[in-house]
Amino acid sequence: MPFLVAFGVLGLFMAVLVVGSVVAGAVGTGLRRIGVLKAVGCTPAQVVRAYAAQALLPAAVATALGLVAGHLLAVPLLADTAQVYGGAGLGVTVWTDVVVAGGTLGVVALTAAACAWRAGRLRSVDALSVGRAPTAGRGRRAAALAARLPLPRPVGLGLARPFARPARTAATAAAVVFGTAAVTFGVGLSASLGEVVAARNHNAADVTVGVQGPATRGPGAPTVSARTASAVTRAVAAQPGTRRQYGTALTEATVAGASGGVPVLAYDGDASWGGFRMVAGRWLRAEGEAVAAPPSLTAAGAEVGDTVTLTVRGTAVRVRIVGEVLDTSEGGMRVFTDVSTLGAADPDLTVSGWAVELKPGTDADACVTALDRALEPLGLGATSTKYVNGSDMARVMDAMTALLTLMLVCVAGLGVLGAVVPDTHERIRELGVHKALGMTPRQTVVLVPASVVPAGLVGAAVGVPLGLSVHGVVTRAMGRTAGLRLPESVLSVHGAPLLALLALAGTAVAVLGALLPAGWAARVRTATALRTE
Repeated sequence: MPFLVAFGVLGLFMAVLVVGSVVAGAVGTGLRRIGVLKAVGCTPAQVVRAYAAQALLPAAVATALGLVAGHLLAVPLLADTAQVYGGAGLGVTVWTDVVVAGGTLGVVALTAAACAWRAGRLRSVDALSVGRAPTAGRGRRAAALAARLPLPRPVGLGLARPFARPARTAATAAAVVFGTAAVTFGVGLSASLGEVVAARNHNAADVTVGVQGPATRGPGAPTVSARTASAVTRAVAAQPGTRRQYGTALTEATVAGASGGVPVLAYDGDASWGGFRMVAGRWLRAEGEAVAAPPSLTAAGAEVGDTVTLTVRGTAVRVRIVGEVLDTSEGGMRVFTDVSTLGAADPDLTVSGWAVELKPGTDADACVTALDRALEPLGLGATSTKYVNGSDMARVMDAMTALLTLMLVCVAGLGVLGAVVPDTHERIRELGVHKALGMTPRQTVVLVPASVVPAGLVGAAVGVPLGLSVHGVVTRAMGRTAGLRLPESVLSVHGAPLLALLALAGTAVAVLGALLPAGWAARVRTATALRTE
């Protein structure tokens, strides 16, 4: 739910922004027509109704197409969700369609009415005389300053343009803000899910022995005798490339407060390097210590520092919780301790799998081959293949994240387009003058995107921190809904290079949104541009 709400809120804000920008631009470029309507006797209220109706006609068609597209996009995602939860087929309810359609058309009508009412209050002569040039003096200082910069003239003219239309520039920056925030949030969420899956797998070992994957598999792990386990440990230690190793034994215990049996993984050796992500406290170091995932601690009513009693084969074993580890296997209902802690309660407990870390530069395949030869008489083998225990829900959420992020980026580009199109249309006479003075089509293409670069930079500078904040809040909320507290390694997934790339991506969205009107402006003939009223 936090995941869906975050994307939904971002999408709503961006949809309102785009609709408002497009409608305001359409009304703004029709001021002369409004003047004509008033000159022939239309009242301000009639002007408002005319423009609201004019905006609602294409909006109604677009809303219908959007509903159809939304249903088509929702079908595969809802099917995947139903498969994960094992439920019946899911669909979009009728009331959702009604709310979406009504809300969209309401936003269009209100925006058009507000913009048209402002124009309708102008005197007829003022509305008829409104030209396409900016208000006298607005942006002149910025243009003079840009002319002094050591930049090509089209770039300087473009960089000065935002100061002539600050409100339109703010709309462009807002579109970039939400687009950059959506990308930052989406990329971070996908990376955080990857960290959670990595923490679930505990895949730090270079070589594993006894099972195909990390030696913590559970009921499927082979049963070996104490003599065989000792021989395997010696064989692994005898390999010249072995840096360190630990063994794993599996048993089951009951814990007060937890229903049913709780899997207990007992380690023979230091397993702190085995890929475990600590949320609080530390990894176990001595006999009588244990670490556990948050759900198992919650079920037992315990926290780090408390003593918990494990009942193993009818024998009570008291362990002190020294750390809280991120672990999602078995619903987080697992306890990790040392073999020596359970020795008296379960004398038959033996190691059934081994995790091996190799020295830097050691050939893992050669080590596996040597271990296979040594372990063949014992009926065990080695592998360097990393065990990957993925998550259906993580895959569904990754797909939804990619789809929703791409949709929001497209909406951000449309928001920029909605602001640049009326601006370019408004200044077509000015562009015609530049063309008459020798500006080439290529320079015109440079000028228009340059005008959105300042807004893109400001939007990216605001959008990246906003996306980081949304990512932190939503990811923590998702962890709480699963009964987990997430470590910093899961939350801090945006490195400095990635943040710089995201900031550049926000500016790129602004530039790409301006390319279409830039191409149109470059193709317009000089005489046509100069004749435009």
